[in-house]
Amino acid sequence: MSGTVYLKLEKNVQIHSRIVSFKDIAQIVADDSALENKIRVLKLPPDTVQGPGRYPVSVMTLIELIQQEFPGIEVNNIGEADFILTLEKKKQPGGLYAWCKTALVALIAFFGAAFAIMTFNNDVDIPKLFAELYEQFTGRPSNGFTILEVTYSIGIGLGVLIFFNHFMGKKLTADPTPMEVEMRAYEDQVDTTVLEASRRAPKGEKK
Repeated sequence: MSGTVYLKLEKNVQIHSRIVSFKDIAQIVADDSALENKIRVLKLPPDTVQGPGRYPVSVMTLIELIQQEFPGIEVNNIGEADFILTLEKKKQPGGLYAWCKTALVALIAFFGAAFAIMTFNNDVDIPKLFAELYEQFTGRPSNGFTILEVTYSIGIGLGVLIFFNHFMGKKLTADPTPMEVEMRAYEDQVDTTVLEASRRAPKGEKK
């Protein structure tokens, strides 16, 4: 049998079952539509995914399976050479425990941010600076609650809102939020670490 097949894989592929078909993890294009359909339904070995977790896989595994099933086929990979299959645990309906965790995280974030802002204000002595500016421009001593303090407080709130680009479950713009960017960078680092660890592991320990 002859023909050419092109595979494209992402670095991290989300799967929903331990039984993994090629169509679930790769974009497949072949010069023969019948061949393409047959490759799409090929399955990875049953022990590739053993439960929820991350499983590093080499594209060589896919190429070997294709060539075993269809000898003489030319396989070209235009995606990742190594990739991760991620099977997540089934999410349980949120109950009281989930709400408590959410509330705890919200409180930690709120008071942590407030403490950071107060520490900054004390370091640069904002109250003294505002008092001196107010007296220079108005000629009257500041009572600690002037237009400067009011606009500064409002500005901090608006600045945080605009910076995080997220309010009440909605984005202000289509751009990703800083939190999404950081989470994506973190996930990419985790994927890279898992793949590097799998390359360094002895053959017998690889899944």
